[in-house]
Amino acid sequence: MATWLCYAVGYVFITSGVIKLIDTDFRAAFYSFGIPSHQTTLLLVALVEIGCGALIACGMYVRKATIPLIVIMIGALYFSKLPYLVNEGILTFLFQSRLDIVMIILLLQLYKHVPGKKF
Repeated sequence: MATWLCYAVGYVFITSGVIKLIDTDFRAAFYSFGIPSHQTTLLLVALVEIGCGALIACGMYVRKATIPLIVIMIGALYFSKLPYLVNEGILTFLFQSRLDIVMIILLLQLYKHVPGKKF
């Protein structure tokens, strides 16, 4: 069961990181969030998502790989989903943040239950 969970979580983060590198809409989104050095931050987030997602998918250093991804997911909630709560209400916020919340829960479960193999 843990192996399939690692595959699923790794898949989500690898594809998310790759899309951030090739889709120009993410540059505009990061700029609109008011993040300093938005292009560098976007590149760093994408590379961390790809690298940590690959480690999790391979079942290696799972605990260590989940920590930066949890930080990224909390940042995603804060910068991209919290405005929904403020501007459009709780239901819109809950709908828009559903994947982020599920990924945080799955990352916490991986951290707690899957230590991961070492090289």
